[in-house]
Amino acid sequence: MSKVIVSPLYDSDVFRMACRQFDQAADAINLPEAIRDRTKWPRRCLAVSLPIRRDDGSITVFEGYRVQHNLSTGPSKGGIRFHPHVTIGEVAALAMWMSWKCSLVGLPYGGAKGGVIVDPNQLSLNELERLSRRYMQELIPFIGPHVDVPAPDMGTNEKIMGWMVDTYSNHVGHLESAIVTGKPIALGGSQGRREATGAGVAYLVTKYLADLKIPVKKATVAIQGFGNVGSETAAALDHYGAKVIAISDHTAAFHSPKGINIKKALEYVRFNKVLKDFDGGDEITNEQLLTMKCTVLAPAALERVITPELAPKLQCRILAEAANGPTTNQADKIINDRGDIEVIPDVLCNSGGVIVSYFEWLQNLQNYYWGRDEVLTKLYAILDRAKDSVEYQRRKFKFSRRLAALTLGIARVAEAKESRGLFP
Repeated sequence: MSKVIVSPLYDSDVFRMACRQFDQAADAINLPEAIRDRTKWPRRCLAVSLPIRRDDGSITVFEGYRVQHNLSTGPSKGGIRFHPHVTIGEVAALAMWMSWKCSLVGLPYGGAKGGVIVDPNQLSLNELERLSRRYMQELIPFIGPHVDVPAPDMGTNEKIMGWMVDTYSNHVGHLESAIVTGKPIALGGSQGRREATGAGVAYLVTKYLADLKIPVKKATVAIQGFGNVGSETAAALDHYGAKVIAISDHTAAFHSPKGINIKKALEYVRFNKVLKDFDGGDEITNEQLLTMKCTVLAPAALERVITPELAPKLQCRILAEAANGPTTNQADKIINDRGDIEVIPDVLCNSGGVIVSYFEWLQNLQNYYWGRDEVLTKLYAILDRAKDSVEYQRRKFKFSRRLAALTLGIARVAEAKESRGLFP
């Protein structure tokens, strides 16, 4: 019997949610106690103070984190989030989910995640650059192309990744493109990386619509969150012929039964940064968006937005989890008991981003680059294999789709740890 030391360090609603998902999956596959705790708990965490000089000459100290959940299957991999409500528990949960996601789709990575407690919209461009560089500088002893490879997440982008590449490269004395993914093409970024997560979500949605014999052109879509993932999902589904009838961000939500002009919305956000005052639909509440009648609902923003109170009110046919952890455990049970909604779980649904990040990393290591069509063709092939494995696991054991995906990912990580043994 292994001895579990439970630290209050990560304690938060979202980390408890991730742990509960793990426990359910581990129980379902009878994961031995001796390997269970080693597979569950994060391997390493780092908290850093980040003093930067503001434009007015004053000094502000920000706090940042990096959690490396699993290093047994390869370098850890995961985004960096700049958000005012980041906590180390949230970062740890996201790192855990990244471990199962990488494992599920067959990537030689463990999971990691990083975050800084900051509203990037409240910083000037120069202040944002100073903060980004300082964060990377603090991470240098703990990361590397074969140790931990960061990427953009909420509140960060390819410009920030470019600053981080430069910071690390100045430290080692040569350009090290493989230190991060999601960076500008000029610094070794991959074709197709910017749209990869949303493109993957949209591709899987079309596959599950086909399984349900629902023509894409007759599908209606509501998307909560219009950042990189939500906007790219909207653009891809619009391209496939689906009708996007509702979109939202943290400032406003809009609905149009005839379909929202996605190109117009993208152009509006490009210039105004947010959807507030967009004139392409009727303004509605966030709850109205989440509970409206539609074929596909895609939460693409923060965690835990589908609550036990909202779950009975959902009117979608497919719940496509473009965000990480958007459905609470209690809400998930309600949805499963209803039996009328097909859930594409987050560890499968939004895995396109990390898959193309893996392609970018490979291209950097080889210094040999692929075209966009080749990248997307390879992405869709991996998504097809992952979907098939999840559906086989679901049918074989009569699991929910989420449990099928989690058990596959967790079992592969546990097998790797067991095969390596325990270093004395």
